[in-house]
Amino acid sequence: MTLTLGTGPLAATPGGALNFSLDEAPKHRILFDPYPRRLRAVIGDRTLLDTTGARLLHETAIPPVAYVPIADLDASLLERTETRTHCPYKGDATYWSVRLPDGEVREDFVWTYESPIEGSEWLEGYAGLYWDRVDEVYVEEERQLGHLRDPYHRVDAFESSRHVVVRAGGEVVAETHRPVMLFETGLPARPYVPRADVRPGILAAGDKRTICPYKGEAVYWSVAGVADGAWSYETPLAEAMRAQGHVAFDGDGIEVEVH
Repeated sequence: MTLTLGTGPLAATPGGALNFSLDEAPKHRILFDPYPRRLRAVIGDRTLLDTTGARLLHETAIPPVAYVPIADLDASLLERTETRTHCPYKGDATYWSVRLPDGEVREDFVWTYESPIEGSEWLEGYAGLYWDRVDEVYVEEERQLGHLRDPYHRVDAFESSRHVVVRAGGEVVAETHRPVMLFETGLPARPYVPRADVRPGILAAGDKRTICPYKGEAVYWSVAGVADGAWSYETPLAEAMRAQGHVAFDGDGIEVEVH
């Protein structure tokens, strides 16, 4: 997935061909990349951050993290804490909590490397946030679903004529020659089957929901007694729009054949 996970070029075991030896490269690789989008973080009813100067830190085996200019944080909400952590690749991190006007405190919410180690000097003047604890995140004027999108992560959906057969417990529950093949960075190709080509009555709606920042909200279905063995994107994001009204399958006892 992306640059740093799975078989990406900055991952521990890149999957592509390289014109240099990994023995000569550091085992832990970092890219500090410009992120030229307006980025805002809202906590409660306060805007903690509003910046156009963010950068994405891509680091081996870690999903990308947005670092932002310290000057673009609302300093009136920050309280320095005694917490310290050490990273062998970046140095010693110091932390700030966020105190909201109503008295709510979010402990150790922001960190920075005030004196980064040699080789990571570019971190000076930037801070990281626990983005999964931010109430609302906006890129330009669009609220983000899930974590920030990685610009190196792609989702491509193509109409196909491949023959797809889905079995649950050995019985055919779906078959089609008109799937949508969805290709997502770092993940196996996934066929999405038109609902009309799924055996009637085989799907039962479940309560599970998940968020993908690249595809949207997934709703889940049980399949022949297999809980959450299928999912669909009823209102997908633009990249996955062709898969709207289609169903993907996976789980114990489910077999998906693509010919």
